[in-house]
Amino acid sequence: MRAAASTGVPAPEWLISEDRIPVPDALAAMEARVAGIRAGTAGEAVWLVEHPPSYTAGTSARAEGLLDTRFPTYEAGRGGQWTYHGPGQRTAYVMLDLTRPHGTVPARDVRAYVHGLEEWMIGALDRFNIRGERREGRVGIWVADRVTGREAKIGAIGVRVSRWVSWHGIALNVEPDLSHFGGIVPCGISEHGVTSLHALGIPATMEEADSALIGAWAEVFGD
Repeated sequence: MRAAASTGVPAPEWLISEDRIPVPDALAAMEARVAGIRAGTAGEAVWLVEHPPSYTAGTSARAEGLLDTRFPTYEAGRGGQWTYHGPGQRTAYVMLDLTRPHGTVPARDVRAYVHGLEEWMIGALDRFNIRGERREGRVGIWVADRVTGREAKIGAIGVRVSRWVSWHGIALNVEPDLSHFGGIVPCGISEHGVTSLHALGIPATMEEADSALIGAWAEVFGD
């Protein structure tokens, strides 16, 4: 694990894992960090990871949302339904003390926090001249797919807040194998597709995606 380059924002701590982290290991590490934040023995953090191909179930996931078991499946404990994680997708685990405000996000307001995560992804995508948008009744960030003309999801959001400390976070599709999403009904939505920066003609590297996420952070969550 290496520290991200300094952006002038003293908190949270930014961490980037160069190895693919199995989902159970990530859950255990997050749980330990969240306990430390709550106890005052650890600082806030944003952890950028890639996972081996995996399907994770949120607290609203239904059995019929898992179409096949080609990859390991895990109970994630976050909100939401089924999500795919895998190589080429940047997952950002956000661990913040929500008893205090963060930029545009007031204290103890989970809805505003989720809105902030959405705005963060929209800001990161804007750095690639991609217009990410919210959709009423749908979770995540959506774009107009230039190839199919359909709306497609480029970023997922799933959060958990334990005694006012956040964990889990977002997943941005940089260059994943989009066929891997075929094993689930992503986030319970079957009538729309899934896309990525590469599928939209943006050959971004993971490092460039990280830079976009780090750069867009302060616009939403402040210093």
